[in-house]
Amino acid sequence: MGGFSKNNLKGFVLALLSSAFIGASFIIKKKGLRRAAAVSGVRAGVGGYSYLLEPLWWLGMITMIVGEVANFVAYAFAPAVLVTPLGALSIIVSAALAHLILKERLHKLGILGCVMCISGSVVIVIHAPQERAISSVQEIWNMATQTSFLLYVASVIVVVFVLIFHLAPQCGHANVLVFTGICSLMGSLSVMSVKALGTSLKLTFEGKNQLIYPETWFFMVVVAICVITQMNYLNKALDTFNTAVVSPIYYVMFTSLTILASVIMFKDWDGQSGGSIISEICGFIVVLSGTILLNVTKDDEGSSFRGVYHPPLSSLSARLCSGNGDSLKHDEENSVSSDEVRLRRQELY
Repeated sequence: MGGFSKNNLKGFVLALLSSAFIGASFIIKKKGLRRAAAVSGVRAGVGGYSYLLEPLWWLGMITMIVGEVANFVAYAFAPAVLVTPLGALSIIVSAALAHLILKERLHKLGILGCVMCISGSVVIVIHAPQERAISSVQEIWNMATQTSFLLYVASVIVVVFVLIFHLAPQCGHANVLVFTGICSLMGSLSVMSVKALGTSLKLTFEGKNQLIYPETWFFMVVVAICVITQMNYLNKALDTFNTAVVSPIYYVMFTSLTILASVIMFKDWDGQSGGSIISEICGFIVVLSGTILLNVTKDDEGSSFRGVYHPPLSSLSARLCSGNGDSLKHDEENSVSSDEVRLRRQELY
């Protein structure tokens, strides 16, 4: 920690606080989604918007906004390669609260997966580069309009359109990667815009007014579009799949894409030694391994019903394609009666 600059340390602390608030918001929002679905009969995962009238969901949104504000400020002080991996803390918070509040079981191997996520993130943080000095929003605009980053933006837009208009209607409710993929891809663009906007405001508060430049307002519009899209599909993912599955998968995809975008746009790895870069990549592998372990050891939500047989899923891909067993979520939320359980048992035996 002693090698941190003051700005990096500020960004580090703000990122930790941000992850704690965001992790808790997952659980609060999901409780609100369930309550709204019970009242209206239409779930957010199938296009319902009754959760907008649910106070508990708004409490979750406020909690998330507080976390996002802290995250926003963190990006103004530290590079994305440092700030983004600390989102692993939100996995631990959400998984622990899901176990305690939503009664979503978390095995010991799942806990080990969480520890691996944190360990990998620590490795990344230790080898993170120092924040690059930026003097104006126009300097950021020059980075955003370089050919390599424009190609990345074009690729993201094409993939997002394919996911939204082709894959989401077909398998969005069966494969967790569809909704989380949309969130992650849009998230990588929103982080770049948030960093640009945050840096502009920071320079403005230091006496170098950046609000007079149209580039500042352009980044603000991009942030709004990306965040609205992220929230919409994150709601769908949370309402359709298990929280302890959505959180780590979203984290891995979002973090990987964000750091890739940052490396392309801000050249974060320029000037770093090969050893530091390799260490960061190894950290990602540890995090990815932890999230897979957390995923495959998570109990199916419907497994709490005695006498109901669930065919074993032989692979991670099978679990993802089947929604990690969450197709049985309606049974849990509609309180299956003992008579129905008895009938199922008779059918099976």
